[in-house]
Amino acid sequence: MSLSYVLQLGVHYKLQEIGGSKMEFALKKEKTSLKVVFISYYFLIFFGIGGLFPLLSVYLSDVVKLSGTQVGIIMSISPVVMIFAQPLWGIISDYTQQPRLVLTITLLCTGIAGFLFSLTTDYYVFVLLSALLAFFQSSLIPISDSITLNYVQKVHGDYGSIRLWGAIGFAISVLTVGRLAEVFGLHVIFYVFAIILVLASYLARYLPKESQTMQVRLRDGVSQLVKMPKFVLFLVITFLIFGPIYANNFYFGLYITDIGGTLTGVGLAFLFAAGSEAPFMKVAKAWISRFGMLHILLLSAFISGVRWLFYFMEPPLGAVYATTVAQGFSVGLFIPAALQYVRDLAPVHVRVTAVSIYAAVGNGLGSWFCTFFGGLILETYTTSTVYGFFGLLTFLGCALTLLLRNIEQKERS
Repeated sequence: MSLSYVLQLGVHYKLQEIGGSKMEFALKKEKTSLKVVFISYYFLIFFGIGGLFPLLSVYLSDVVKLSGTQVGIIMSISPVVMIFAQPLWGIISDYTQQPRLVLTITLLCTGIAGFLFSLTTDYYVFVLLSALLAFFQSSLIPISDSITLNYVQKVHGDYGSIRLWGAIGFAISVLTVGRLAEVFGLHVIFYVFAIILVLASYLARYLPKESQTMQVRLRDGVSQLVKMPKFVLFLVITFLIFGPIYANNFYFGLYITDIGGTLTGVGLAFLFAAGSEAPFMKVAKAWISRFGMLHILLLSAFISGVRWLFYFMEPPLGAVYATTVAQGFSVGLFIPAALQYVRDLAPVHVRVTAVSIYAAVGNGLGSWFCTFFGGLILETYTTSTVYGFFGLLTFLGCALTLLLRNIEQKERS
């Protein structure tokens, strides 16, 4: 082999190395840019949600002067609409094969629907607008998560590190928008919501085009799942425990103002509550491995029930703020443990169906039931009585969780 050939070969490989380094740098730069887009997008989405929904019940009650039953009906529309609308948006996204375009359009429509709330004081118009808002909003998180999961799987990224910015956006929003509402009036929550959703729709155009859709075969899976006693029992547990957790988002702001808190105080309380979830989600996997899923579920549900009954006793405002960190247990631990339990319990070929049913029962039916009947209770009694109702439901869920644990222990023995 001649010296000149060796030198040429060395130059060739060096150029390849330089070219490879440039390509690698470009890929890293693109990956970083996309991650910034994802982080900013999730921050905006949850900033908008956090600025509207915790204060919406306060607006309807204090500004529009609707009754407790009317507030409960309006706030309970969203979870019912979402049960039917989420699968529909999934079908549209799959059929068009353009999830990014669908997301951009629904973000704009969601922002417009939220803005329209500021133009009326009529109860029946609020009912229609709530259904319209829920219809478009129900597409946002599922399609966003689908695009994000597909992306992180391709680049071997971390979904949690992106989704975490949604929790941060929510926590900052409830404090910031609460302060703005205190200065400029509660109407500002609709303006902020609309502006933020329009900005998010602009960012959505820069998300990756690809999406990953999980096909849900309800017809094939439901008949098999309903024949599993433990799965059915866990659905009831989810209904009883998750229902109050989600309904709390609608009534907590009203509770804070009823016991003497300000709108800024509402934002501060939600900031503590939402901010406490991330640390517990970070340790959830290790705790589940060490103590077992059902023990973690029982612990988180018990702490949640204690929190609701504590609010029923109308403690001082400072004590309410201090106990908002209990949400880290009830949400940060319960959600990962419950999701893993459902996936482990269901046969492999119907896991997606099982998760879909679990989400519909907890996020949809449970949230609707507690929000609607919470409004009926509020009509006659007070917000503290609503939390007494939440506490009773949650402790009933704890009792059924103990029953489920005993069933599993007998099966193992």
